[in-house]
Amino acid sequence: MLTTNQLLKQSRKKKKYIHKIKNQPQIKGICLKIFTRTPKKPNSALRKIAKIRLKNNKEILAYIPGEGYALQDHNFV
Repeated sequence: MLTTNQLLKQSRKKKKYIHKIKNQPQIKGICLKIFTRTPKKPNSALRKIAKIRLKNNKEILAYIPGEGYALQDHNFV
């Protein structure tokens, strides 16, 4: 906890949030794992999700839309 003098001399700095895709609508990556996950409390279903490593070495979780999909591990997306 900061004292009032510490706050007056030096204000709190906000953390800067950096997007993993850096404002790029499409970015290339490799599919690491495909699995299903259930959504949060009021909803119920099995959502198809892929873990993807982007070309800038960041990992994200991406939703797979539609009914059928032909995505496999180690595919480029």
